[in-house]
Amino acid sequence: MCGIVGLFLKKDELRPQLGDMLTDMLITMTDRGPDSAGIAIYGDETDGMVKITVQSDTPDEAFADLDAAVCAVIDAPVTIKVVDTHAVLTLPEAAEKAAIAFLEEKGLRIMGSGASMEIYKEVGLPKDVAARFGLREMGGSHGIGHTRMATESAVTTMGAHPFSTADDQCLVHNGSLSNHNQMRRKLAKKGVFTRSENDTEVGAAYISSRIAEGATLGEALEGTIEDLDGFFTFVTGTKNGFGVVRDPIACKPAVMAETDDYVAFASEYRAFADLPGIDAARVWEPEPATVYFWER
Repeated sequence: MCGIVGLFLKKDELRPQLGDMLTDMLITMTDRGPDSAGIAIYGDETDGMVKITVQSDTPDEAFADLDAAVCAVIDAPVTIKVVDTHAVLTLPEAAEKAAIAFLEEKGLRIMGSGASMEIYKEVGLPKDVAARFGLREMGGSHGIGHTRMATESAVTTMGAHPFSTADDQCLVHNGSLSNHNQMRRKLAKKGVFTRSENDTEVGAAYISSRIAEGATLGEALEGTIEDLDGFFTFVTGTKNGFGVVRDPIACKPAVMAETDDYVAFASEYRAFADLPGIDAARVWEPEPATVYFWER
């Protein structure tokens, strides 16, 4: 049992409120997942630049002069923003692969990368994780979050959601995939590898690989219904929007709400309680084996 939240803002004037609204939604889902929590925020971007989010259990040591070290390796300007156990490095897009290879060699954990996406996740109660990262102060166009009750793997930072396997793409998941090891091997043959034992990362890799092969977000999500066995609710984030799909049985709870200002997703309606205008929202339960997605 886990908790999922997602919020897609239709109006730019609401961007400064994104983190605050998502934080309330995330904390409401605590009893669905007290082990760890995480959130992906899609915020500001700079043309030609990429943001790489990394994590370390010893941030004071690991992040000291990290920007200078990466700069020396890629021979390009690098800026760093340290947020508790995470750091966001901003550098030229062309140097992304070289930078990630260097960061992994140094033993840093890659949370995700992209022009606009930043991922923050840690072990602990959602309210504590949100406070550590200052999620309420974060702005952006959309975001997804997750509270985890671990059943398939250990309670670790790398086992927490969201999972990202491609630039500006990530996934949160409630449920369990029965064929994730088989799918992991199929993806590996395509050169797509995962960093954790979590079945959700396999779902993320499947979606990103389909998109890399030319599928649209909607087509990639439709593919999960045919190719991934088990029970699942997926909420995926991309640079331009987010999507939702449930397995054909749809035994995991899910609800959506839409107003002129936003589209919201949550595992339970109570996560919507403090959203502005929720009383006038169109609220519905997403249908089984049906893809929903919104893009800018």
